[in-house]
Amino acid sequence: MSGLEHRRVLVTGASGTFGRHLCAAFTAAGARVVGIDRRPGTVGGVPVLGCDLTDPAAVPATVAAAVDRLGGLDLLVNNAGVGGPAPAELAPDAVVRQQLEVNLLAAWRTTAAALPALEAARGRVVFVASRMALLPLPLAAAYGVSKRALVAYADALRHEVGTHVGVSVVYPSMVASPIHDSTADAGLSLRGVSRPEPVQGVVAAILRAATARRAPRDVATTRRGRLELALARHAPTLADRLVRRTVAARVAAGDLDAAPLAAGMLRRHRDATG
Repeated sequence: MSGLEHRRVLVTGASGTFGRHLCAAFTAAGARVVGIDRRPGTVGGVPVLGCDLTDPAAVPATVAAAVDRLGGLDLLVNNAGVGGPAPAELAPDAVVRQQLEVNLLAAWRTTAAALPALEAARGRVVFVASRMALLPLPLAAAYGVSKRALVAYADALRHEVGTHVGVSVVYPSMVASPIHDSTADAGLSLRGVSRPEPVQGVVAAILRAATARRAPRDVATTRRGRLELALARHAPTLADRLVRRTVAARVAAGDLDAAPLAAGMLRRHRDATG
């Protein structure tokens, strides 16, 4: 898969921030694109099929309709995702379940439905994960857990189908998008924790994964991202120390004082520092 001209591409979460840009970029490169999102419609001329990816009964039929419309499938981009605050110390709730359903299980069932067509075409799957899959942050346990589980799924899938289907994972950092709104509304802004990056860099990384001569295993979206991924994998103790230092600085600055979900962590930090 050396280029994208005439390639048949399916993008989930097609109406979201990444999805819109991905549909435009693939189309501009000459690919034929169909999207999936909760609401049907079009994105920049790309047809978007409506489907709730958390509905096990709906996904196979929707993927089959997309493959039929494209006449086969060369590339699946599992881009759909949701975020939200979820402290690890609290029992899992509906927010946690939704993130596991959308970020992990929806990608799993979409991939399973698409695999026969991908295998026939010797195609590729690209999973859009997150830096937090390897470098987790406090108070966002569900997001980190769901994205780390997504990477584990990609790793298992690669062992099973890698002889016929390329499997890549892309790790964006923070991009300004509505996925962060609920976290910010809870007083848990990522300001001072994650360095924002442009959506164009994420799209470019996904296109690199899709067009490389051999499917790359892991793809960072920035030079800093490559360093952070290497640090998380090869020096996890140091990575933990850096996260703790960043969190302590935010606590000392009062950045989390107005966040009820951070109350337990704030109390423990203050107890520990006297």
